Amino acid sequence: MVILHGPPPHQPVPHQPVPHQPAAHEPAPSELYSPGALFSWPELQAMAADGLLTQLYQRAYLAPGTRPTTQLRARAASVLVSPAIRQRVVAGRMTAAWIYGCAAEPDRLAMLVDASRRISSLRSTRGCTFHEVRLGPFDVVSLGGLMVSSPLRTSVDIALHVDPGRAVPALRALLGKPELGLRLRLLVHAIESTPRMPYRKAALAKLEQLRAGPAP
Repeated sequence: MVILHGPPPHQPVPHQPVPHQPAAHEPAPSELYSPGALFSWPELQAMAADGLLTQLYQRAYLAPGTRPTTQLRARAASVLVSPAIRQRVVAGRMTAAWIYGCAAEPDRLAMLVDASRRISSLRSTRGCTFHEVRLGPFDVVSLGGLMVSSPLRTSVDIALHVDPGRAVPALRALLGKPELGLRLRLLVHAIESTPRMPYRKAALAKLEQLRAGPAP
């Protein structure tokens, strides 16, 4: 029970709409909610069941009507990555494509680990698949507290390592976002410039499908 002291509150004029004032327990827009000091996971699940939250990914929730952004998706992925290893791994491949808003949410996070780091100690991490790779200085960006492969590195990796049924739509979506700064000829050049790259011919075949346009 809440007891108010002082004069009665101002009464609204009849037929005049009263702006909605969110209650203390209602989530604020554009905020990401995950298990922590504020709410436990069962509490978040209960709030989602009551319509106060919508699930973005796994244990990450948003206020209803909040538009998912690249930053919010990156933060949602970071919830599943232990802080102890967060600076040692990079979200890549189809996980990065999802973060950029160009693929469906992944069942497991695809995480890249630079070859200069030990990957054996990470194998026991749940919910993630690790890939040992070589990362250049321009292959990684920081988004929402998580390191993510750059749009170009993401696209090259998808062309090389993801089956055509998933790769081609994701690549088309990545190329369709001007803010990512990608061009088809740039992807072709990135793959052709490394002749000894494994799966090079298959990757170029996927890019040729993009050149031909969407399937009928």
